[in-house]
Amino acid sequence: MALLQFISAGLPKVAIPTTVHSDHLIVSRDGAEEDLKRGLIEHGEVYKFLSSAGKKYGIGWWKPGAGIIHITIFENYAFPGGLIIGTDSHTPNAGGLGMLGIGVGGSDAVDAMSGMPWEVMCPKVVGVRLTGKLHGWASTKDIICKLAGITTVSGGKGKVFEFFGPGTETLGATAMATVCNMSAEIGSTSCIFPYTDSMARYLSATKRSGIAQLANSYKDVLLRADEGANKHYDDIIEIDLDTLEPHINGPFTPDLSYPLSQLKDAVRQSDWPVKVSHAMVGSCTNSSYEDLYKTQQLVMQAKAAGIDRVKTPFMVAPGSEDIRATAEADGILQTLRDAGAVVLSTTCGPCVGQWDRTDVDVKGRERNTVVSSFNRNFVGRHDGNPETCSFVTSPEMVTAFAYAGRIDFDPTTDALPAAELQKEFRFTAPTSVELPFSFTTGRDLYQPPQEDSSHLQVDIDPTSDRLQLLQPFKKWQPGATTDMPIIVKVKGKCTTDHISPAGPWYNYRGHLENISNNMLLAASNAFLPPTSKMLGHTVHPLDGNTDLIHEVARDLQRRSVPWCIIGDWNYGEGSSREHAALEPRYLGGLTIIARSFARIHETNLKKQGMLPLTFAEPSDYDHIQAGDRITLKGVEEGELQPGLNVVIQVQTKKGETWECELKHTYSEGQLRWLRAGSALNYMRESVLGR
Repeated sequence: MALLQFISAGLPKVAIPTTVHSDHLIVSRDGAEEDLKRGLIEHGEVYKFLSSAGKKYGIGWWKPGAGIIHITIFENYAFPGGLIIGTDSHTPNAGGLGMLGIGVGGSDAVDAMSGMPWEVMCPKVVGVRLTGKLHGWASTKDIICKLAGITTVSGGKGKVFEFFGPGTETLGATAMATVCNMSAEIGSTSCIFPYTDSMARYLSATKRSGIAQLANSYKDVLLRADEGANKHYDDIIEIDLDTLEPHINGPFTPDLSYPLSQLKDAVRQSDWPVKVSHAMVGSCTNSSYEDLYKTQQLVMQAKAAGIDRVKTPFMVAPGSEDIRATAEADGILQTLRDAGAVVLSTTCGPCVGQWDRTDVDVKGRERNTVVSSFNRNFVGRHDGNPETCSFVTSPEMVTAFAYAGRIDFDPTTDALPAAELQKEFRFTAPTSVELPFSFTTGRDLYQPPQEDSSHLQVDIDPTSDRLQLLQPFKKWQPGATTDMPIIVKVKGKCTTDHISPAGPWYNYRGHLENISNNMLLAASNAFLPPTSKMLGHTVHPLDGNTDLIHEVARDLQRRSVPWCIIGDWNYGEGSSREHAALEPRYLGGLTIIARSFARIHETNLKKQGMLPLTFAEPSDYDHIQAGDRITLKGVEEGELQPGLNVVIQVQTKKGETWECELKHTYSEGQLRWLRAGSALNYMRESVLGR
């Protein structure tokens, strides 16, 4: 979608180094080779588009199988002291090499690609002081899992988390990247570690020793916190690595955090299925060589004890082609296959819902438990089944669960249940190996940008159901926010996965009309019974019939009736998926009024010409009732100003009216996007004169 927006801007080439990565479309089912073969055929039209657009506009293209974007960035582009933005919320992964990585929406990326300034609200800085050293089963995944439990999924909004203290010197670069990567789950703007010797070792191992030498010469001046800098943090969180224990977070939210010592009690007091139906190691968070090596150690321990295969279906995905090639050369992947693991392609797979799952009844919503080393575990995230209880933890804990087959297994105290063994078997904690002896270079799956591309064309079939050129949104219409119906009052957690579900819907990421058919499919409507069958439904405000939200939106649009959405806390958390902002705009929505917004989603809404507002008094959300009509006061040109509140007038079904105040975060420049109909419209008009 970012490429389609850039194309519609009308520029001949990108103004800054830009790459596009093909990691989200491959569906996991049979294993790496078969899944990639099938994916290249199924998504050939999209890959042809990415290749031609890359050549035309001077963009590098990493082909399917090259790796997950954040691992590819880490291996090739990240460097200490740099700044990178990416259209994925886990871009902070680069912080493991001392680079500030910030996730953005596609329209933000287009600004930068066009050579325009990119802006972000100046964040607060939270210092996280690490002391001690990890021991036993504790890993860096447990640092961020613990931090998520402390801050919650919204506690990092408008904040950069900067790690410091002696504990940072004990961690490897890819291990630090794990922490930074999953900082997206606490809503942070970014996350970063100071430059360490392990970063220099990683840079040298990935053929960038020159960068390591340069960083070494500036490390005490620019790449580490100054003496006494902790006095200037807005807040400080202390984590003692010596006492840190393994954590398991979930289900349904990454901030529900359980230390391993408390997990058994939590399982007993819950209705989660104890049996683990699937175990998965991989994703951009935990697919490094170090992660795979620790997984192999546990498999070899079990084999030496006479346990040849895992008890639970087990999937493992390397993070990049070079990691895959190295793990293959070192015998790691074959060891895992011999134990029953399915080795997946170096893509996102089940982490983003690209999983053709057959071991449980997904359509019948069979309740089950899965464990993974992923970063997210929202409702239906992996398989589209809202009854899948998903837990995230470290790769070593996932592997232990795969052998035990139970979520209440504690490898620090429990013996592995195996009747055929002559004596009890207990795992010992794996040791960390930061880097391989040397990385094996895998297949070359990179298409570099072309210098002379003026003669090239990017063709999109007008009859395609996968790709569609974008049309400009209409400008702001005065008086449009008068007497608006509420299409849905969202209740509870509403991530971008709820607003624009992933999985098979990724097929339509380049076709706004078609992907809009998934708008709010997983959202819970406060105006309807709280059952899974009512997810994604609403009552038509004009005829009273119950239908899917996107169908009601289309009907209101056909009738030229603008509508609005009422949202709960942290509306739009999770992915940077801009479709969650594009879809309501495309289907005729004007404003979303919530208790609060996640950072990236709020910006995405502004960029697409939607009006995001928050209740000045959050409890006013509770007063909104079915059948209410909304009128906004103070939103017209000359009225809506930075720092000035808006008034909402609510007319009830009984004809009564009441008012309350709403806040906004628009700057003067952002208000121009609203008036123009979108940021892209404004760029065309003011910068390009079109």
